[in-house]
Amino acid sequence: MTQAEPRPQDGWVDLAQGRIFVRSWEPALPPTLSPVVLFHDSLGCVALWRDFPERLCRATGRRVIAYDRLGFGLSDARTDRLSLEFIAQEAVAVLPDLQRSLAFERFVALGHSVGGGMAVHAAAQWSRHCDALITAAAQTFPEGRTLSAIAAAREFFSDPAQFQRLERYHGAKAGWVLDAWTESWLSPAFATWSLAPVLPRVRCPALVLHGSEDEYGSACHPLLIGDLSGGQARVEILPGVGHVPHRDHPEQTVALITEFLAALP
Repeated sequence: MTQAEPRPQDGWVDLAQGRIFVRSWEPALPPTLSPVVLFHDSLGCVALWRDFPERLCRATGRRVIAYDRLGFGLSDARTDRLSLEFIAQEAVAVLPDLQRSLAFERFVALGHSVGGGMAVHAAAQWSRHCDALITAAAQTFPEGRTLSAIAAAREFFSDPAQFQRLERYHGAKAGWVLDAWTESWLSPAFATWSLAPVLPRVRCPALVLHGSEDEYGSACHPLLIGDLSGGQARVEILPGVGHVPHRDHPEQTVALITEFLAALP
């Protein structure tokens, strides 16, 4: 399905802890299908999805909703340390407010990297409302490869010139954003975190995308999602693709997602 140019709409949603920025892309024709809700990665924000939401909206004819998590992008700052349950909390504490404010009930959950874990929790927590789950480069536990890459990234962003890249998207919140990622994942207390207990509660169909060259996680993660998911799961290991398939290979990624969503009952 090919649509005319999607119309982006910006807004704000008030949470108990502060205000978050939301952007939605509306298809040219009034949508009749459930919207796709995007959960961004550990250093991400709406702007860093780049043109992926627009491409996805145009290809699928679905409304696409992206938001900056509290503390990220244009959303309000926060100074607290992330709870060890921060991945699960996104589905419990934020998604219902998005649904009320943007007037949708059913949804497709799509998450990249740690956002993939948040999407899994959203699909499990709200199984009666989630039509499909899509993960891209999601991690299911703190694998050694993941932790080594995060430690290397922490060193990389210690260079002021590289840190400015974060400030471009997060402004004065950039230091908190970086620490929220590195100090959470590298904390010994986080070592026991896993999606394994949650995945059997996912009842909807799932598309699990993962690059063969993903520096932040091996193929064990998509395979685990596919094996443990309570619904039918399709696992796609993308040859030669790294950690950000929707940015580096957008046509292939959008085509796979569009095909998957078109086949939903």
